[in-house]
Amino acid sequence: MMRTQLLAVTYEALDPFRAARFWAALLNRDVIEDAGGVLLPGDETQLGLRFVSGRPGQLAVNRMHLHLTSADVDEQQHTIATALKLGGDHLDVGQLPEEGHTVLADPAGYAFCVIEPGNAYLAGTGFLGELTCEGTREVGLFWSRALGWPLVWDQDEETAIQSPHGGTKIAWGGPPVAPKNEPNRERLELVPAADDQQAAVDELVSLGATRLDVAEDGAVVLADPDGNEFRVRGAGHRPA
Repeated sequence: MMRTQLLAVTYEALDPFRAARFWAALLNRDVIEDAGGVLLPGDETQLGLRFVSGRPGQLAVNRMHLHLTSADVDEQQHTIATALKLGGDHLDVGQLPEEGHTVLADPAGYAFCVIEPGNAYLAGTGFLGELTCEGTREVGLFWSRALGWPLVWDQDEETAIQSPHGGTKIAWGGPPVAPKNEPNRERLELVPAADDQQAAVDELVSLGATRLDVAEDGAVVLADPDGNEFRVRGAGHRPA
């Protein structure tokens, strides 16, 4: 049994409440204040999102972005229109006109894609289909072991994992990986099983993580094998 569970992906934002309201409305989620941040809880199949005060998203710096799925063309267009109405914007990342997905930015400046219908890879994942990341095969294998999530894709240095219950996939695109010149603006947030933070941290270090620091709220800051920061919360810091 793994000693950690994935709580959410945490995003820095100049206005975390605005970003949280945008995603809560788009995903039809509740919003709760949570240990210095704002949390949109997930469940066994859908990834949670969390927003904290900090830097805005920035292209060529962000290492993660979300993929939303569409059952049909009407649903895709409805998702796009809803996102724009809520404060999102179109984003040019060099996509071609014939590509079926649409790239948008949320109010905090983070890119996300609304995927066209008929995408077999994301079939059955739910509306929040994927968190796609820059990263090596090594880091995909690390997170598979760290979370106890099986590999559902492992080809040409690209990897993806998924909860045993199904739902949102987390994927890494393989090399080349852009250089990292500053702490990430997005990170994975973990909670220890049975509130045993030290055991959780020890297990993650044994799997290849590097311990970096202890945050003001008691969370232990670590880095995965690609140098991406993530946190393990302290005992008593689970969300209500």
